[in-house]
Parts: sequence; structure tokens; C-alpha cells
Amino acid sequence: MHTTVNKRMALIVIAISQLMVVLDATIVNVALGDIRKALGFTSDADLSWVVTGYTLTFGGFLLLGGKLADRLGRRKVFMAGAVLFAVASAVGGFAQNQQMLIVARLVQGLGGALMSPSALSLLTVVFEEGPERNRALGVFSGITAGGAAVGLILGGLLTDNLSWRWVLFVNIPIAVIAVAGALKYVPESKDDNAQGFDVLGAVLATGGLISLVYGLVKVNDPAIATGQSVATFTAAVLLLLGFVVWQRRTTSPLVPFRLFANRSLAAADAGSLLVGSGIFALFFFLIL
Repeated sequence: MHTTVNKRMALIVIAISQLMVVLDATIVNVALGDIRKALGFTSDADLSWVVTGYTLTFGGFLLLGGKLADRLGRRKVFMAGAVLFAVASAVGGFAQNQQMLIVARLVQGLGGALMSPSALSLLTVVFEEGPERNRALGVFSGITAGGAAVGLILGGLLTDNLSWRWVLFVNIPIAVIAVAGALKYVPESKDDNAQGFDVLGAVLATGGLISLVYGLVKVNDPAIATGQSVATFTAAVLLLLGFVVWQRRTTSPLVPFRLFANRSLAAADAGSLLVGSGIFALFFFLIL
């Protein structure tokens, strides 16, 4: 399979791209103090969206990104995600106000949600099943696990030696390398048996999570009226309930709930949720 592919170069392209996606969850953390001063953030709740905005859209659209890659072409979706990521990084780097930066981070997350599952799928296409694929997946998993730490270190170096804007600008050359490398070294592939996209499921899940997080970070803000807080939490509940109902009715669910009948999977998911929530919150508050 794909005997003419330069597998080493393909792995380098995929690994670098995955590193960019993962480290962007933490690279802005060390720069938060400078961002607060430059753009006039007055509360930690508002500032938190610089970090949370990225992770919410990334997580919310991750499964949809995988389905799009299977249907439309993995390399094509991978490159589209990289271009979107680069454009959003440029907009965020040039941001002149809070809203511009937060919107850019939301779009970055969407770009990452297109890139990451496409990269993993491409990895399984390029490398044959067995020891070869296992080694490639080991590299991919190691980068995914260590990317958060790399993001903190790189964010500090860039902020100290250049400016906070470079924690976003640094993604642009990496994205360019990803697109050029994918065109040259990564083969196109798709799954002809892949089913529907379930865009509605992704929108409901992401919208519900954003509403929930917005309500949580604003609930202690005296400037926010109680009625608005209630409306935000109500919207979150309705959107997330709508997501559950839709997943049970659609023929191509984004999240097949039968998977959670596996106790090992359910326990692993719960553990990952707790660890991820604790670590990312710790990064944010310790740096501040």
C-alpha cells in the first residue's frame, strides 16, 4: 500500500501538524498577563475565553472533522484545516480588541478539529498494520501527550523574547509547512462507505458546551444579571438535551451511545475528563 510514499517525511509532516494543534491549547497561557494589558481584559472570566474558546470548538467539532475527512478526502480536509488555522492565527496575532482575539481562537479550534482526526486517519493509511503502524502511532501519541508541556515552554520563550502576538504568529509557518508537505508526501484517501456528516449534532454539542462554560465563568460576575445567567444555563441544558435526543434518532450519530456500554471505555473517558479539567484549570490559575 502506497509503496512510493516517503513514509518518514509523511510522518514528520503529520507529527509537526499534530504538535501545532495540541500545543495551541496551552501556548497562550504564559502570555495571558501581556494579553490582559494589551487588550484591556478586566476580569479573569473574560480572559479565560482566550484559552477556553480554542478547546471548546476543537473538542466540539472533532468528531465532525473526522467524518468530513472520511467522506471528502483526508488530505483535502487536513489541508483545509491547516489553512483555516493559519488564517485564524494571523487574525489573532493582529487582534486589536478582546472580541477579535476570542473569535480568532474559536476559529483556530475549528481548524484544529479538521486537522487532528485527518492526520490520525492519514497515519493509518500511510503505514501498514503491524509494527510499522504501531511505531508511527507511538510517535503521534507521544506528541499528543507532550504537546501541552511544549506549549507552555514555547509560549514563555516567545512572550519573553518577542511579544505575546508571536504565540499566534508562530503557527503560520508551521501551517504552511503542513500544507506543502501534505501535497508532496501524503497520499489522498477517503472512505467510500462513510455515512453522513451530522453537522447538527456538532452544532448542538458545541453550542451547549459554550453556553454551559459561559454561564459557569459568569455566574459570579456582579455585572451579569441573574436573568441572563438563568437564560444561559437554560440554553445549555436545552442544547445538550437536544444533542442527546438527536443522537438517538439520527441514522449517522456523531456519538453512538452504545459505546458507553463498555465500562472500560466509560471509565477511561471519565478519567480523561477529570484529569484534563484539572490540568488546564491549573495552568490558567497558576500563571495568573
